[in-house]
Amino acid sequence: MLLGVRPQVAVCVCYVAAMFMNGMDATIVNVALPAIGAEFAVPPSATSAVNVGYLVSLAVCIPVSGWLGDRFGTKRVFLGAFGVFVMASALCGLADDLPQLTFARVLQGAGGGVMSPVALTMLFRAYPPEQRIRLSRVLLLPTAVAPALGPVLGGFFVENLTWRWGFYVNLPVGLLALLFGVLFLTEHVESRGKRFDWLGFALAAPGLGLVMYALEAVSQAGPGSPRFWACGLAGLGCLAVLVRTQLRAAHPMLDLRLFADASFRRGSLILFTCVAGFLGTLYGFTLMYQAGLGASAWETGLVTLPKAIGLMIASQLVGWAHRRFGPRLLIATAMFGAAVSFVLMNTLGPGDLWLAAAVQLASGFFVGAASAELQVVAFATISKSATGGASTLFNVQRQAGSALGVAITASVLAAVGTDGLGGYHLAMLVSAGFALVGVIFAVRIKDSGSPRQKLAAARR
Repeated sequence: MLLGVRPQVAVCVCYVAAMFMNGMDATIVNVALPAIGAEFAVPPSATSAVNVGYLVSLAVCIPVSGWLGDRFGTKRVFLGAFGVFVMASALCGLADDLPQLTFARVLQGAGGGVMSPVALTMLFRAYPPEQRIRLSRVLLLPTAVAPALGPVLGGFFVENLTWRWGFYVNLPVGLLALLFGVLFLTEHVESRGKRFDWLGFALAAPGLGLVMYALEAVSQAGPGSPRFWACGLAGLGCLAVLVRTQLRAAHPMLDLRLFADASFRRGSLILFTCVAGFLGTLYGFTLMYQAGLGASAWETGLVTLPKAIGLMIASQLVGWAHRRFGPRLLIATAMFGAAVSFVLMNTLGPGDLWLAAAVQLASGFFVGAASAELQVVAFATISKSATGGASTLFNVQRQAGSALGVAITASVLAAVGTDGLGGYHLAMLVSAGFALVGVIFAVRIKDSGSPRQKLAAARR
């Protein structure tokens, strides 16, 4: 322990800083795309490359993160990936044209794809299962609050400064966090002799990359897009072969055998439905409030701000709720509440500012309670040695769920149209459907597998 900073505290600080920047960046960029297109004199469709490059790079690099952390050490790999992310943020802000910006976003995706799973691995290795429910305040802030704050900051930067500040804002926080990590993080190397699964990487990288590209294509051009079908089918084909090879490999890149753990499997699946619904409504509501109800980017950001407040309130209460009700009732209730809040977004009109704020607050609260508890449940029975592989799988599903939620919302809007509010309303109902699927999975969670009850049984 250096200068009185405990290793556990150091991990929490670095995790929050890195994941907050990573989570907020995506939604800031979405708000800034029209301004980017106007400055570079390119059509709106061309700016999609900024997101496509990021998502594809992210998806390609996530699978290798577990091996890198286990082989070379989590501290070294995390700080290296974090440094790439911060450097890429500066390059994004300095870009003179769209190709330069796209290249910088590809670098950002590479850094974020390695940084996120390794950060989660460090966090769960630092805390035993019985202490992880106390981490809800740490887990929720970057993974759920950051995307909700993105539109607020993005709208402010676009209207009062420039879209470039959406990237420059990462620099002071990132540099300070890097210095803090160098000084206070401790190294952990799981296996220096761990072999690299070249076949797994050769299938996972194009498989996940093509699927992410297809989901972005459908969000831009609709479900009839040839790019969507060609890339989507090719990506799914790679992933189908990947599953077969990974189950047979002695040292797989993606340890799919971890899904045999019921707690991890159910927690991961419910989180997939949770983030799909959450990001789907965040994307759809932002468009509906601006294009459908006539608000500005700044006004839309302010209306979505209560979502972040709801998430933070949930982080304060989820520990108590976990001890009082157990994970099954807590997650099922939270997912049902999220579904109801998604449906209530369809009742909003142009002048319903306070009602809109209340609905966003409720949405953030229920999503926050579910997501914080799910991360604890999913890793409750995962061993320390398997944490790196589990973190990789967990982040693959989180990113896939996020992209799927946005893609389906965009597909609904493209199919139904945005001349009125009908398309937006149907998209909200689809997102609510994701949350209800999560409720079905949640009722199958066994409370006996929770860290609280395991600790109580050990004491008896």
